[in-house]
Formats: sequence, C-alpha cells, structure tokens
Amino acid sequence: KGEEFKDDFRRALPREIVQRLARRSAVRATASVLHDFAVLALAIGAGSYFWPNPFVLLACVVLIGTRQHALFVIAHDAAHYLLYDNRLLNDVVGRTCAMVQGLSMCTYRVIHRLHHNNLYGELDPDTALHGGYPRGRAYLIKKLLKDLSGLTAWKTYAYFLGGAPALNTKTNVALRPLDDTSAKLRSEARVDRNMVIAFHVLLLAVFAWSGYLLQYLVLWVLPLATVVQAILRLRAIAEHGATTDFSSPLTAARTNVAPAWLEWLIFPHQVNYHIEHHLYASVPHYNLPSLHREMRARGMLQDAELVPFRVTLQKIFAERYFGKAT
Repeated sequence: KGEEFKDDFRRALPREIVQRLARRSAVRATASVLHDFAVLALAIGAGSYFWPNPFVLLACVVLIGTRQHALFVIAHDAAHYLLYDNRLLNDVVGRTCAMVQGLSMCTYRVIHRLHHNNLYGELDPDTALHGGYPRGRAYLIKKLLKDLSGLTAWKTYAYFLGGAPALNTKTNVALRPLDDTSAKLRSEARVDRNMVIAFHVLLLAVFAWSGYLLQYLVLWVLPLATVVQAILRLRAIAEHGATTDFSSPLTAARTNVAPAWLEWLIFPHQVNYHIEHHLYASVPHYNLPSLHREMRARGMLQDAELVPFRVTLQKIFAERYFGKAT
C-alpha cells in the first residue's frame, strides 16, 4: 500500500498474455539506454568539435534535448519498476538517467503514482499541466515559446523534486506527493533528491574548474532548460489534453500515431502508446506495441482515442470549446 501502480482490469486481457508482455528484457532495456547515451555523446562531441559555430550548436542543442527527454522516459520506466527484474539495478539505472538531468527518479515515482492512480481526479498532480484544453491556438503557442525561452524550467524542477501539490477537496488541504506514499518510498525520495542536488553542485564546480563551464551550460543545461521543457509540455497535452470523458483511461488518455522520425523526436521509447500504458502499467515500453495489437484485435480500443498526431494537434490547438478564442 502506498507503492503500487494500479492496472485497470475493466477490460482485461487474458492473464497469460499480460504476464508474457510484462516480462522484463535486460537486453532490450539496456539497448534503449545505450542508444540515448550514444546519441548524446555524438551530439556533444560534434558541438564541442565545431565550437562555437552557432548553426552546429543550434542543431546539437535540439538533438541533445530530444535525447535528454528520451532518458526521462527511461527513468519513467524505472519509476514503474519496468527496466530490470533486479530492483537494485532497475533503480540505479533509472536514478542515473534522471540524475544527469537534475531530476529525482525516486521522487518522480511517488508523483507519478498519484497521476496513475487518480487520473484526472482531485489528487492528480498533472492536471495543472494538461487540463483545460483546448484553450485556443495563441494560448498554447505562448506557453511553448515560454518553455523554449527557459522561463518555465524552474516550475518543472519544482514539480520533479516533490513540489507538486494537489488539493484534497474533502479537507480543502493541499496534499503533496510525499504525503501520500509509504514511508519507504518517502525516505528513498528524500535521499535521492539530496543526492541529485549535491551531484549538480559538484558537476558545476568541476566544469568551472576545468575551464569548460560555457560548453557545459550550452550543450547540457541549455537543452534541459528549453527544448526538454517544450517537449514535455507538448507530449503531456497530446497524451491527456482536450479529452472530455475522464471515467476511464480509454477516454481520459490518448494514443498518438506518428511517423517513426516524429516518434523518435517527441514520443521516444513507445511512449506514444499512452492508453495502453495507463491500462497496463506493468508492461515495459518495448512491449507496448504488442500490447496495442492484442488489445485492438479483441476490440478493447473501440471506444479509445487512437488518432494521428496531426489530429491531436488540431484538438489541442482548437479554440476553447471549439468556439471563440480566449
């Protein structure tokens, strides 16, 4: 109690299929992690080699930002205990992928559990980000431009370090994620958060001492503060924004279909299969396409919002209530 991610069995697949799809593959998980770090290494290397060419740096910042976001998706799988069967290895890899970005995977585990178990409910800490859409084209464009300017990064880090309160309407008291979890996860979150802060203070000092502080700020911190912020917002709204029936993940979440190159940029590691993930949070990312096929073959996605990404954009960029802009 206080640690679980609940699957939704209202439209259950046969148990043997779920058990098969929920099996972890250390090889496939490791391949995903190595892929992201390899692309990051190449992009950082190119940016350093051609320093300070502005055109190369711009391309590298965008590419680095997409892979930093991809590492966040890896940390998301680790938060669900989905990377490795060995719990220690799962958490070490997940915490590493989050820590290099200044995020606490253990704290996110607590926050994300509230989102899964209270989707669009009063205790869902993510509703403030993706709720209330559509709000008009101008509103979302302004938000995304603000993200790209770096002005919203502090809010993201406040959220991922545990400052994402939700209002309990029964008591009218703000409930912070760390208040609604087991003592074990609460302790792990606090230790992990302190380690993340200490790591980045040390990292900043090392780069300042080495004389490569500017390169570090441009090729690592800048993408985190700009590109990642915009992708996180756009993806969160694409997954849950402009939905109207919150009674089930089938209608309160959305699976986005996009070309492979766009999935690689915005929906890495099969994160676009979001309905499937909410219904079966025990299935690792590389098995989500298979889960989708099993569910579709049985008609389980008949009432679900399974749409091309361009259709999603039309929905979330629409005027409020498809009437006048606000």
